[in-house]
Amino acid sequence: MKGGPVAERRFLTLADVGEVLNISASQTYALVRSGELPAIQVGGRGQWRVETRILEEYIAAAYEKTAAALRNDAAGTPPA
Repeated sequence: MKGGPVAERRFLTLADVGEVLNISASQTYALVRSGELPAIQVGGRGQWRVETRILEEYIAAAYEKTAAALRNDAAGTPPA
């Protein structure tokens, strides 16, 4: 990642987001295109950027969703 640690930067490239989440660039782009991970397009070439705060919220929500799925699985309840 260029420009210092993620926590110090407001916006991340999709490559940076992929690195943080340990997923490919195409998987990161798919998250953005589906609306699951909010992002903005900037500049003349429409490069995608994800705000660090949004990424952290996405990660926290993924933890919550995973924990709920595990609780439901342990209780024998189908996931929502």
